[in-house]
Amino acid sequence: GSHDSFSYWVDEKSPVGPDQATAIKRLARISLVRKIMKKWSVTQNLTFKEQLEGGIRYFDLRVSSKPGETGQEIYFIHGLFGIKVWDGLKEINSFLEQHPKEVIFLDFNHFYAMDDSHHHFLINRIHSAFESKLCCVECVEYVTLLYMWEKKHQVLIFYHHPLYQEYPFLWPGNKMPAPWANTTNVHKLLQFLETTLGERSRYGTFHVSQAILTPRVKTIVRHLVRGLKNTLVHRNLPMILNWVKAQKPGVMGVNIITSDFVELVDFAATVIALNNLLLEEDESAT
Repeated sequence: GSHDSFSYWVDEKSPVGPDQATAIKRLARISLVRKIMKKWSVTQNLTFKEQLEGGIRYFDLRVSSKPGETGQEIYFIHGLFGIKVWDGLKEINSFLEQHPKEVIFLDFNHFYAMDDSHHHFLINRIHSAFESKLCCVECVEYVTLLYMWEKKHQVLIFYHHPLYQEYPFLWPGNKMPAPWANTTNVHKLLQFLETTLGERSRYGTFHVSQAILTPRVKTIVRHLVRGLKNTLVHRNLPMILNWVKAQKPGVMGVNIITSDFVELVDFAATVIALNNLLLEEDESAT
C-alpha cells in the first residue's frame, strides 16, 4: 500500500485545503509558503497507474470539496488540493479493465468540507467508475482471490463515514484499522508497529501497518526547504524495509503495509514476497 497515495501531484496555485489550521491558511497567501508546503505534502512520486504497475494494491485516500466552488466536485487533498477524485478513479479503473484478476483496496478515510450531498455525489462517482467490479460487504474471511474472481469483483471500498450504511458496496472504516505511530523516530515507529500487530484482531478485519514517519512542526521549521523525502524518508527507509523483510503474513501477522515514496526502495516487491511464506506453510501442511 501507499500512504497519501494521491499526493504525487498537488496544486501549489490552489488555496490551502480545509484540512489545515487557520494560521497556515493565512501564511499560505504567500506563494513561497505554498511551495514549501508542497515539499511536505507530497508523499509519493508515482501516479496511480505507475503505483499499480509497481505492485501497489492498497490506496490511502483523503478527499475534500473546494470551499467557494460551485457544484459538488470532490478532490484529493493533503494540505494542498490534488486531482479530481473522478480522474483518479477512471485511471484506476482503466488498469483494472486491462488486468481482470487484480484486486485493489480504496480506503477513503478522511473527509473535509463535505456535507451529505457531497458524500452522495462522491459515492455515485465511485459506483459509476467501477459498477459490477465493486465487492459488497462480506465476512472478511470469505473474501479470497478465488471468491473475487468467481464474482468478477476487483474493488473493495472502505468508507469512514456513517453513510456507508446506505450502500451495500461500502465497507465500514472499522474493517480497515490503520493505527498511526505519529513519530519522527524510526525506532519508536518500529516498536509501535510490533505492538499494534500484537494487538490486531484475530478475525473479521483487515489491518494496515503504517510504516511511515510523520514530521512535527519543529521538524518542518528546521528543514523547511529539504522537504519530507530528504529529511525523514531517504534516511530511514532502509531500516523500515529491514523490518518488513522480517515479518510474517497471516493471522496476527502483517496484512497491508503502507509507505511513503514506494519506489525509493524495493518496497512493493519485498511486501509481495512475504506471501511466499504462506505458500511454504501450505506446502508443509500438505
